[in-house]
Amino acid sequence: MSDVRVIIQRDSERDERVVTTGTTAAELFAAERTVIAARVAGELKDLSYEVRDGETVEPVEISSEDGLNILRHSTAHVMAQAVQELFPEAKLGIGPPVRDGFYYDFDVARPFTPDDLKAIEKKMQEIQKRGQRFARRVVSDEAAREELADEPYKLELIGIKGSASTDDGANVEVGGGELTIYDNLDAKTGELCWKDLCRGPHLPTTRNIPAFKLMRNAAAYWRGSEKNPMLQRIYGTAWPSKDELKAHLDFLAEAEKRDHRKLGNELDLFSIPDEIGSGLAVFHPRGGIIRRTMEDYSRRRHEEEGYEFVYSPHATKGALFEKSGHLDWYAEGMYPPMQLDGGTDYYLKPMNCPMHNLIFDARGRSYRELPLRLFEFGTVYRYEKSGVVHGLTRARGFTQDDAHIYCTREQMAEELDRTLTFVLNLLRDYGLTDFYLELSTKDPEKFVGSDEVWEEATAVLAQVAEKQGLPLTPDPGGAAFYGPKISVQARDAIGRTWQMSTIQLDFNLPERFNLEYTAPDGSRQRPVMIHRALFGSIERFFAVLLEHYAGAMPPWLAPVQAVGIPIGDGHVEYLQEFAAEAKKQGLRVEVDASSDRMQKKIRNHQKLKVPFMIIVGDEDMAAGTVSFRYRDGSQENGIPKDEALAKLAKVVADRVQV
Repeated sequence: MSDVRVIIQRDSERDERVVTTGTTAAELFAAERTVIAARVAGELKDLSYEVRDGETVEPVEISSEDGLNILRHSTAHVMAQAVQELFPEAKLGIGPPVRDGFYYDFDVARPFTPDDLKAIEKKMQEIQKRGQRFARRVVSDEAAREELADEPYKLELIGIKGSASTDDGANVEVGGGELTIYDNLDAKTGELCWKDLCRGPHLPTTRNIPAFKLMRNAAAYWRGSEKNPMLQRIYGTAWPSKDELKAHLDFLAEAEKRDHRKLGNELDLFSIPDEIGSGLAVFHPRGGIIRRTMEDYSRRRHEEEGYEFVYSPHATKGALFEKSGHLDWYAEGMYPPMQLDGGTDYYLKPMNCPMHNLIFDARGRSYRELPLRLFEFGTVYRYEKSGVVHGLTRARGFTQDDAHIYCTREQMAEELDRTLTFVLNLLRDYGLTDFYLELSTKDPEKFVGSDEVWEEATAVLAQVAEKQGLPLTPDPGGAAFYGPKISVQARDAIGRTWQMSTIQLDFNLPERFNLEYTAPDGSRQRPVMIHRALFGSIERFFAVLLEHYAGAMPPWLAPVQAVGIPIGDGHVEYLQEFAAEAKKQGLRVEVDASSDRMQKKIRNHQKLKVPFMIIVGDEDMAAGTVSFRYRDGSQENGIPKDEALAKLAKVVADRVQV
């Protein structure tokens, strides 16, 4: 046997090692039980891969991002094997890893039941304990078609080899340069137990799956298209340890309590009636108060920052979106056209920017007017697929707090810096404080304008982002077709990340709309355009805050800031006078004069998460005082009425949580 020299790469450390021909990655890392795969020349490999002379090999830990994906995809294979052992007629779809878990799609005669999921999970545990080996095997297209002749969906995937998409998960099966099948082999006999078309890599054996759980099932169209058959999808999760699985399940239980759809119903804030349609919400009076307060504060802050308010219609002729490029690049996300006025196509607007361009272009503009900051709470409509619509966070009709800033090239960097600072400070005012930034750059397949313009725009955004002193994460290819963007990512109270504000730099739409201003030397110059949505949408931000605060909104946003609880009927009028005085100061105070007992009233308003309860009995009336009861059940007695009103007013004015 000849010697083979390889480099073991660990972060910045490089270690040269001499091994014999035929040495596998598993043998290189034999003493490291947490290593489940290897990266060789940038490609992930199974541990069974035989290293070659001169190669650089990196260990892949199970807890790394790549390691978690391999763990979860391997667990998806175990689930699919379990399903076919229990339901032999089931046809296999696709089973990719996803955030925090995995899924697999199946064509079966009937939907899976909760009892089915329990049986599948039990069968998975049996397979896991058998320690079946995952074995990679290269096959030709013809051989793959012959072996998988009874799997129609796999045959379709073989046909798209080389053009598989990441959007529908097909790349996990046929995303490489060659077709491979992974066999699950009996640990003792080597007998074939099950197989699947797959790109890999996988864990060495099923025993390397430490902890998993099946979560739920749902209907899903094959490869995400409504034109395709409806399949049954089973979701699961897998983790490197039982403790991490438990922590994840505890996190999900907490997230479920905070689900904005659940809280919206319990707190009587909003609903999404079937009679109106999926993704189209109506706000109830209590939710309307929160929304109006959010909007009013935002309007005031925008006025202080020099924004001018504009309004635009909900529909427009299609020619406008041809001019902007949206019909070329965004048509799938738009509602179908309405034919009016003798066959003219009208569209519900998915964006406000083309209309703001028309406002800019309605008359001649001078450099003295720049930067011109146009702001609108503009309702837009996007035809999201039914499978991705989710409450208020992914809706079909929503209102953007949309601004478009027109400035000179010289003003660009300063304006971007000012805009990002304003955005972050305003988000902090609503109680979000944990941020990082994401820089989305050009999609090489989907962009307009020259490479030089994109490079300039990207460099300026990167400089502006770095000035904030926040972590900056690259998002290659994530930009809109007209320019790069900075996204503000905010973590909520339980650590989830939400994309909030976006700031996009655009040299292209001003060109398409032929926008110009008169420069100091009298020449006509093209402005730079900055797109900026601060909340993203009012509805989505409403949902994020609702989940962040678990429905217990800070007093300044709460629908009812305090509720008066009389101990007896004789105390109602006293509380009503207190409430009337509070309303004069702009506070939202109500009195519960119902026939319920006092303890039941307290419980009712605790469920509604009212920040304060103002309790009054005989002693308070005699002394001109009230008692404060807080959300946590603690109480402060004998507070003079004027002092109590001042206390309420200060908490609201300071926008603090209680």
